[in-house]
Amino acid sequence: MAKRASEPRTDLRRLTTLQDISHVLCGPGELRHSLERVLEKLERDHEAVRSAVMALGDDGHEIVIEASVGISPEGRLSRYRVGEGIVGRVVQSGRPIVVPAISREPLFLHRAFQRKRPGMPELSYVCVPIAWNRTPLGALAVDLEFDPGRDYDAAVSFFSVVAGMIAQAFQGRRAIEEERKRLLDENVHLKHELQQRYDFSNLIGTSSPMRQAYEQIAQVARTSTTVLIRGESGTGKELIAHAIHYNSPRKDKPFIKVSCAALPDTLIESELFGYEKGAFTGALARKRGRFEMADGGTLFLDEVGELNQSTQVKLLRVLQEREFERLGGTESVKVDVRLIAATNRDLEKAIAERQFREDLYYRLDVFSIFVPPLRDRKPDVMLLADHFLAKYARQHKKSIRRISTPAIDMLMSYHWPGNVRELENTLERAVLTCDGNVIHGHHLPPTLQTAEASGTAIKTSLSDAIEQYEKDLILDALKSARGNRARAARLLNSTERIIGYKIRKYRIDPRRFRSAQATPSLKSV
Repeated sequence: MAKRASEPRTDLRRLTTLQDISHVLCGPGELRHSLERVLEKLERDHEAVRSAVMALGDDGHEIVIEASVGISPEGRLSRYRVGEGIVGRVVQSGRPIVVPAISREPLFLHRAFQRKRPGMPELSYVCVPIAWNRTPLGALAVDLEFDPGRDYDAAVSFFSVVAGMIAQAFQGRRAIEEERKRLLDENVHLKHELQQRYDFSNLIGTSSPMRQAYEQIAQVARTSTTVLIRGESGTGKELIAHAIHYNSPRKDKPFIKVSCAALPDTLIESELFGYEKGAFTGALARKRGRFEMADGGTLFLDEVGELNQSTQVKLLRVLQEREFERLGGTESVKVDVRLIAATNRDLEKAIAERQFREDLYYRLDVFSIFVPPLRDRKPDVMLLADHFLAKYARQHKKSIRRISTPAIDMLMSYHWPGNVRELENTLERAVLTCDGNVIHGHHLPPTLQTAEASGTAIKTSLSDAIEQYEKDLILDALKSARGNRARAARLLNSTERIIGYKIRKYRIDPRRFRSAQATPSLKSV
């Protein structure tokens, strides 16, 4: 009767233990520590003298002790082979093994703990497999106090449930590690792509001003010197900042960008330097600023000439002391950050008007790079145009091969006040509006087709527009046929006589196309 009365209490204790184990294994923290807490629970509430969770290695042959209670540090270094000893057999077969009296079992290897020393009490041993979808992951081994009346079937059932919960934890850890490895691999891949994208060889431009800029970029990239990039809006200052970072020793560290003109004066300090909890209404927790986020890497301040006076003072201190205080805080934060600044403002004029601090200017202007406007690098216009044509044709899945001669003349005649950014937008629009495989003049924006903007006068009458379009087609055909009238006529599905008449009418000289070469294709960024 006493045994029957104790059974409900035992079942209740086991259910409570399983509930506690579930909470431990689902909680935060390292899996090894969670497993040790599980084994401590078995020791405290279920007469476990010592216990261990064995894990099958990635090679599928070696078994190691993942966590243990009651085993010395030297014993935890023990290793087992699959099929070797009791643990090896349990992992190999996927079936539990019960040893009522350890002293009578010859299969024990006694590697982790010597159980046959004189004077030691008799022990029982239960070893159950840890498996997921019948795939072996390890084993749970427990030493129990010897009890002739112990219900070993109930013990095996209980420890098997515990082993199943451990298997879920193993599988969860494996999924997390696989996801972590995938993210790390993806991160490495993306960094490699960025390094390739911003490699010096991929910067487009062969004009003399750009070659000079390339030399400066190559000189300063290998150092940690502060760089000031100057030039008009749309010239590619951010692209050069990327190139400097990804070709520097800091390329594996963060590259943080801040647009000083896009942030209001009330937010710029908190964005750059962060703030402490309670620094102002709504500051519910400490926030790291961009300087802290860029620690070890590079911080790019775009439009630095738009900073207000108070932020300029703090920025000057960071450049001098390499430390700052968060908004609302008193603790100094030290950072190792390389600063790259860019501006399209005339800083000398801003200094004269007391809008920009002279001492900050000299701290920023350690190494200055000037990016020339597109109107001063006309040889690069078609290089950039071909690059953007290939980029957006691929992006919008269009088969556009080239730009027509009249359209090239319009691109080369335009003064490009918006610089490279305007050229890129122009080519994207042309790709979208083009329904063939050649970009013509009428695919370009109206600003390029007016005499006021480009010096390329376009007649407004219908007959003149038709004649201009006809002339463009004949010029393109002659260019493709290298000045051969008969071949040009076949390309236009016309006759040589008609083409000859049109050539005389529009005063076209076919001889200038006989040595013309096709427009060179460009390397993409």
